[in-house]
Amino acid sequence: MDTTSGKTDTGNHTFKGKAALSVAAIAALTLTGCASVGGGADGKASGDSSAAGQDGGVVTVAETNKFSGANPGYTKTNLDINGHVAEMTREGFTTVDPEQKIHPNEGFGTYKKTSDDPLTVEYTLKDPQWSDGNKIDKADLMLWWSELSGYANDSSEDGKTGKDYFSIAGSTDILGSTEMPTFSEDGKTMTVTWGKQNADWEIAFDENYLMPAHVVAKKAGMSEDELLKVLENQKKGGSKSPQKQPDLEKIGKAWDTSFNFTSTPDDKDVLVANGPYTIDTVVENNSVTLKKNENYKGEHQGKLDEITLRTIGDATAQIQALRNGEVDIMQPNNVNKDTMDQVKQIENVNVQQGDQLAYDHVDLNFGSDTFKDKETREAFLKTIPRQQILDQLVKPVKEDAEVLNSQMFVSSQGDAYTKAVEKNDAKKLYGDVDIDGAKKLVDGKTPTVRILYNNGNPQRVDTFQLIKESAEKAGFKVEDLGDPNWSEKLSDGDYDASLYGWVSPGVGTEMLSQIFKTGGGGNYNKYSNADVDKLVDEARANLDESSRNDQIAEVDKHTFEDAYGLPLFQSVGYVATSDKIAGVDKYQPNQTGVFWNVSEWSRK
Repeated sequence: MDTTSGKTDTGNHTFKGKAALSVAAIAALTLTGCASVGGGADGKASGDSSAAGQDGGVVTVAETNKFSGANPGYTKTNLDINGHVAEMTREGFTTVDPEQKIHPNEGFGTYKKTSDDPLTVEYTLKDPQWSDGNKIDKADLMLWWSELSGYANDSSEDGKTGKDYFSIAGSTDILGSTEMPTFSEDGKTMTVTWGKQNADWEIAFDENYLMPAHVVAKKAGMSEDELLKVLENQKKGGSKSPQKQPDLEKIGKAWDTSFNFTSTPDDKDVLVANGPYTIDTVVENNSVTLKKNENYKGEHQGKLDEITLRTIGDATAQIQALRNGEVDIMQPNNVNKDTMDQVKQIENVNVQQGDQLAYDHVDLNFGSDTFKDKETREAFLKTIPRQQILDQLVKPVKEDAEVLNSQMFVSSQGDAYTKAVEKNDAKKLYGDVDIDGAKKLVDGKTPTVRILYNNGNPQRVDTFQLIKESAEKAGFKVEDLGDPNWSEKLSDGDYDASLYGWVSPGVGTEMLSQIFKTGGGGNYNKYSNADVDKLVDEARANLDESSRNDQIAEVDKHTFEDAYGLPLFQSVGYVATSDKIAGVDKYQPNQTGVFWNVSEWSRK
């Protein structure tokens, strides 16, 4: 379930924002190539991963995807690996533990709710600074708020008039009703007042969106003071009367584009960070290396000298690298019985296995000619062999795995998932493959369905082939748009269906706005339903979890009635760690994965 705004994908996307996984709770998602959630340690363990290590040293982690930028909050770089780098190079007011509980990060600053009506929160910086020595200050806070509130945005729902000034991967629903912030005289305390209640107020400021204002200003051709003045004087946006704000547009463009790089940039300004580590070098399509941030001021000082994320797309190759000592940690997106058995046979390796807060899914593009009518969408969904996909790809790893029957919740969420499935009719509508029913709906026509997916991910390739074979029995012509750079094409819309995964940050409800609301930052398939938009707004303002889950279940029901697409399965995952590494001892099922406590890693 693809960082603050929502979900992410590796072949997967991430939800951004932070989200607790009732998908209600799925805050924001990130794209991923695959995924899973869960629990305790498993496999062969020679040594105790929690044993004390020493400061210093180097750790290498295998990653499935290629690094593409230092701003994972930007729509086109909302990938899991970029989020993993951000986890090491960014921090904000909160952290999330493996139980998906939110904790204040007082080394960065504090936050305090001072009023319930209107909802008002004070945010106070302690004394954080950027890695180049610049203090995090009022300009940084104002830029952060401007991105996430969408205060000046005035684009229409169809996108034909007005504009959104920052192309964020998530939505602006958490801070969207807030007024222009006020500040203390020293600029260290920001007070934010909401126009309406929001269930996710505590995670409003996602660290993935905290970018250095002084660098953005330079890239926009202005000083930091000039940037601050532009942000303080920005006009409230409205789609009925769009207005041009050229200086704000320069800032937004700089935020969108300046931090996108696939090799070590000549301009070191774009490497500025405020977390325990900073990016040092990037080898295109190969690796990204981080070193300790010597100017770090927080409470999570890193112990290691250096961490390298090495791109190894194939899980078998990752296993061989782990066996040979070329990497110390792997958490593959592709999990099958063969790779799991291989990992467990490696001596001196600790394995943690569990279900990820993630799921694979097929989405139909409402903007394509093929799927503009509901009957054709229904027909195609009736052909998707979900049980066969599960049996061949997932059950060999997790015997009790089941077809996923909710777009909002995953199986491991218990009652919330069960109640949603009771309401949404997913089993009745698409429980079994129905080729005859599909043929009746297409009525002799032979629609072409172009499917976009990551063909560098073997599990996605196998899923695509099974869908193709089944759909063609009903008369569909299925075209292969598999592409290793699929994520860059996801927002362009030049396809009929997409196959990928969402991985969640584990806390919050931003996924609702990000993915299912009209115009959402992760609503790549142009889904729009006025009733869903209303339910999303109501759920995100609802402070009662039980009632909120009921509203989310209603959204779920609408997606199946509208033939939105189909969830396939909750992803299974594992982390394998050399016993020479200490600190990797709790499985984190959300999109942060193994990096959630990177500051505690060390070599024994």
